[in-house]
Amino acid sequence: MKIKRIWLVSLIFVTGNTFSQPLKQHLQSAFNRLQADSQCRYASVSLTVLDAKTGETVFAANPDMGLATASTLKTVTTITAFNILGKDFQYQTQFGYTGLISTDGTLNGDVIIKGAGDPTLGSWRYDNTHENHILTLMVNALQKAGIKKINGRVIGDDSVFGSQSIPEGWIWMDLGNYYGAGTSGLCWRENQFDIKLRTGSTGSPVAISHEVPAMPYLNFKSELTNAPANTGDNAYAFLPVNGNTMYLRGTYAIDQSKKSIAAALPDPAYDAAFRLADTLKRLGILLSNDPESTGTLTAKGMQTPQIEVNLTTILSPHLSQIIYWLNQKSINLYAEQLLKTIAWKMGKQPSTDNGIKVEQKFWKERGIDPHSLNIVDGSGLSPADRVTTLTMSTILQSAKKESWFSDFYESLPVYNNMKMKSGSILNVLTYAGYQTCNGRELCFSIMVNNYNGSGKSIKEKIFRVLDELK
Repeated sequence: MKIKRIWLVSLIFVTGNTFSQPLKQHLQSAFNRLQADSQCRYASVSLTVLDAKTGETVFAANPDMGLATASTLKTVTTITAFNILGKDFQYQTQFGYTGLISTDGTLNGDVIIKGAGDPTLGSWRYDNTHENHILTLMVNALQKAGIKKINGRVIGDDSVFGSQSIPEGWIWMDLGNYYGAGTSGLCWRENQFDIKLRTGSTGSPVAISHEVPAMPYLNFKSELTNAPANTGDNAYAFLPVNGNTMYLRGTYAIDQSKKSIAAALPDPAYDAAFRLADTLKRLGILLSNDPESTGTLTAKGMQTPQIEVNLTTILSPHLSQIIYWLNQKSINLYAEQLLKTIAWKMGKQPSTDNGIKVEQKFWKERGIDPHSLNIVDGSGLSPADRVTTLTMSTILQSAKKESWFSDFYESLPVYNNMKMKSGSILNVLTYAGYQTCNGRELCFSIMVNNYNGSGKSIKEKIFRVLDELK
């Protein structure tokens, strides 16, 4: 009997090796080809593959090399948010007023929209967050309170997240564009708007047609040039700090079909107040003063009043729904809002820096060295972020056992017929996600920093490596 048991154990051991060894060998060969490719001559390349159930290392090449993550950092941010906030977490925006309502329906006071960090307020992605739906909720609340005239202002209060909206480490070229929209205690329409363009012949100036929605409180100057076909959209929006003139610079290919770019709102809280005030005026509810935000009041040396009577509380979608779109569309704003929110949830001032500290402490308590999670934001937009593929894969593996894992997994896009998050900034391309290979569930992170040449070409070469997991 002892001989038979030993033989059985040996058979299991050999069978296990015959399953994993070819995969490891194939991955090593594929990785070596990628690393030796001319596009990676000066690049840093790393790949870690773990068993998603056990955490066992299946393959690792340069697993402890800290690299720029680009948007794969969002997997870390969203998994941390699921853990700390819970899948059913909802933001609560308060809407109310100060002062008193006279017998004729005049409010002698201010109407206040007090944000709580909800990144979806006014977003077009959900039925219950759409701009028109939110404005209707607020108008109905005022009418129900009997308010027919406002002897005061509409104020957008974004004070809860402080005054620093841009994470340290973001670059100037990104800041005026939709993907570089800063955080806000009171977000509105994902803190962005569209600028419609009129193109012409190659080499001629690109004209601005109009904005959606109209932005009467901003000026626009186009320094864009029409570029040859197939050169793409290389247009960037720039808005100087405390300025009101937005510049469009760069080139825009004549064959682009969209004919528009999306730019960042300089003061989302002000825009929310502006849109409500405009809606009220069109409905015949007159206001005696112009709309304000915490920022515009601070510039005048004035404080933002607090709500005395709350009329309604506007709930955001659940966290699982927010994270779905965050990862599907790689929304930087959502990730940055969540990073500040987890700091707030843990009793700290809601700032990017505090969110990072909470995140690093959370994973340190679970065995991850904070130095392997060296980050400056939550979205990966900063080229200064440095994370190892081992740490990212370990965090992905930790999510597998959680009750909310199916929500997180569903949030990941599909690339190359694989469930994974992509990331791309200048000369950086990364992927992180899950794949089943011969019935074995795997999770992985691959990062290539400082490649040269075509992004499309390096993507195809990375996919050849990841194809070994199929």
